Amino acid sequence: METHLARHHVVIVGGGFGGLQAALGLKRAPVDVTVLDRYNHHLFQPLLYQVATAVLSPGDISAPIRQVLRGRNTTVLLAEVQSVDLARKVVISDGGEIPYDTLVLAMGATHSYFGHPEWAEFAPGLKTIDDARDIRERVLLALEAAEREPDPERQREWLTFVIIGAGPTGVEMAGALAYMTRYSLPRDYRRVDTSQARVLLLEGLPRVLNTYPEELSAKAREDLEKLGVEVRTGAMVTGVDDRGVTVGDTRIQARTVLWGAGVAASPVARTLGVPLDKAGRVKVTPTLNVPGHEDVFVIGDLASLVQDGKPVPGIAPAAMQMGRYVAKNIRHRLAGRLLEPFRYHDKGSFAVIGRGSAIGMLYDKVRVSGRLAWGMWLGIHITFLVGFRNKVAVMLDWAYTYLTKRRDVRLITGLHANRLPRIEPERLPGVSEERVEESGAGLAH
Repeated sequence: METHLARHHVVIVGGGFGGLQAALGLKRAPVDVTVLDRYNHHLFQPLLYQVATAVLSPGDISAPIRQVLRGRNTTVLLAEVQSVDLARKVVISDGGEIPYDTLVLAMGATHSYFGHPEWAEFAPGLKTIDDARDIRERVLLALEAAEREPDPERQREWLTFVIIGAGPTGVEMAGALAYMTRYSLPRDYRRVDTSQARVLLLEGLPRVLNTYPEELSAKAREDLEKLGVEVRTGAMVTGVDDRGVTVGDTRIQARTVLWGAGVAASPVARTLGVPLDKAGRVKVTPTLNVPGHEDVFVIGDLASLVQDGKPVPGIAPAAMQMGRYVAKNIRHRLAGRLLEPFRYHDKGSFAVIGRGSAIGMLYDKVRVSGRLAWGMWLGIHITFLVGFRNKVAVMLDWAYTYLTKRRDVRLITGLHANRLPRIEPERLPGVSEERVEESGAGLAH
C-alpha cells in the first residue's frame, strides 16, 4: 500500500480512547492523518461488562470510527498492524506498508494469562465486543444447561460462575452476574432456581481492588458479599479447564470461568526493538516518545510512564489526556517549538459493584462510596460515551433496567450450543413414563 502525501503525514495506530483524541486534536492542523484499526468502531470498554451481562447492546457502546473522524484531513483504514520499522519509518500491516512522518501508537492491551496461554480457551477475558458476546453466551447457555440437567451435582456445576481477578473488571463482572442471577432471572426459569447460583471472585492479592485505599477496598468486598458473591483473596489459581479451576490443592467445579486478572501490551511493541517493562509496554520518555525517536509517540495502555513515584494508570482518562497532549505536541514540533513533558492529572476513578453501589476516588483525596459514588459513576460514563445516540440509548437502558430489574439483551446465537447437555424426557412436564418407554430414546440436542 503506497501513500503519496504532500503535507506532513501523521499515522495513528488504534482508534481507542487515546488514538481517537489524538486524531480529533489534529483535525484542523496542517497535516494529513491516517488512522489504522483492525475494527471499524471505537469501543467504550468500561461498559463492556454490561454487554456481557445482558444490560446493553454492543451498538450502545460503540461508534463508527469513520463517522467520528470524518473530515478533510483524516483517512481511516481498516487494517491490522503487524510491526513497525523505525529505521525506514513505515508501519507494516496486513494491507501493506504505510510510511509516516510522525507515528502515534495507541493499540492498547490484550489479555495476559501469566505464562498459561492454554487457559484462554476455558477462561475468556473481556476486551472486545466479540469477547463480551462470547461471555454473554457462555453465561446464558450455562443457565439453559442447568435448566435441562437432571443430575443435581452437574446442575450445581452449571450454576457456578468463577471470575479470576478482582480488579475493576472482575469486581464489576462479579457484581453484575450476582445481581442478574438473584434478581433479574429467577422468574424466567421453571426447573432451576437461578438465585441459588454461586458467583466466586478469586484474587491472588490480599484484597480486592488493590489500587484503591484499604477502606474502599473493604467497602467493595462488603457490598459484593451482600450481593451473594463469594470473595476469596490470597487465592492463587494453578489450573483452569472446562470443568473448573484449581486453587492450590482446592478444586472448584464450575462450567463457566471468566478472566479478569491481567493484561499485556500489544505484541507490536516487541517489534520496535526498544526497552519494555514486564507487561510488554514501551518505557517512554516524559514527552511520551520512544527513546531516541522524537517522531514516534506511544500512549494509553501501551505506554509505561512513572510520575511522582507512581505509574500512570492504564485507564480511559489517562489515555484521553495522552491523546490530546500528543496532538498538541505534534503541532509544536511542526512550529519548531520545544515539546512539553506530559503531566497526568488524576481526576478520579470509580468501580461499580452493583445497583446503587460503587466506590470512587476524586483527585486522589476525596473518597466516596454507596449511592453517591454510583450516581457519579453513571454521570461520568454518560459524559465519556461517544455519540449523542449512544448517550440517550444507554440512559434509557439503564433507567429501564433500574426500574424493572430485567436483563432483556439475552441473545444466544449458537456459538457454544454444543455445551448443552442432553434432555432427559422423563424430567419434562407432561411426559409420562409410558411415553418415554414407547419412544425408545431421549430427545436430541
